[in-house]
Amino acid sequence: MNHLGVQTGPGQKVVHGRVAWIFEDDYDVDMIVGVENIKTYDPDKLLPFLMATHDPRFTSSVRQGDILVGGRNFGYGHPHYQGMIAMRHVGINTIVADSFASGFHRGEVANGMLLIECPEVSRHASRWQDLEIDLATGTLRGPDFCLPIVPPSERTLMSWQAGGTFNLLASELQNASRSLTPHPKHHQ
Repeated sequence: MNHLGVQTGPGQKVVHGRVAWIFEDDYDVDMIVGVENIKTYDPDKLLPFLMATHDPRFTSSVRQGDILVGGRNFGYGHPHYQGMIAMRHVGINTIVADSFASGFHRGEVANGMLLIECPEVSRHASRWQDLEIDLATGTLRGPDFCLPIVPPSERTLMSWQAGGTFNLLASELQNASRSLTPHPKHHQ
């Protein structure tokens, strides 16, 4: 399981979830909690503002493992993380978008969000629809469509499974230091 309690593991190649929301092209993620709330990193303080201007019942409607869908250039704008901190807090840790803004992509992969590029997904997906992302075959399936995805790198998957790059690096450092620790020789 990753940092959200979502079942992940080495080699996990299939992700399932419902579409919790579909964002338009060039969506500025600051709007997820509102620009006036981007000074805090406390997820509990961000939660009341999460999607409040879009759907006041959003936080009570989503569940662990739900997926966000975005249009082209999702994450456009300043590299603020508060909206995604709040999304992870409610159990969303996967976003499928036509494409991502590069700064958003870098930051959110580092923070443990699984980002899947799938051109045309915003034109096919519907809210609350079940999706299956098959990382092995490079496909995203909905009830009435199957689309190709751009598979994330193995390192990106490792970061997601660890709950972010910091956790991944800490684990690797810990494993490396164990292998470098000299073992006392046994004397007879």
